[in-house]
Amino acid sequence: MFKSRIKAGSALALALCGGLAACGDTVGEQALYGGAAGAGASAIFNTDLLTGAAVGAAANLVYCQENPSRC
Repeated sequence: MFKSRIKAGSALALALCGGLAACGDTVGEQALYGGAAGAGASAIFNTDLLTGAAVGAAANLVYCQENPSRC
């Protein structure tokens, strides 16, 4: 039962991150959407929300700066 819960949570987190990570026209929007995705994933996995938001924001900023045509 525990493994199926982790699997379902992972799929949901991936969907949230994938849906939000590609959004944002400005640096502020990219940080906001990435932070929201990171915080959402942290909430699902019951980890530190602030750390998740910071990692999500940073990851989305880096991704969008390196791949501007995909954002």
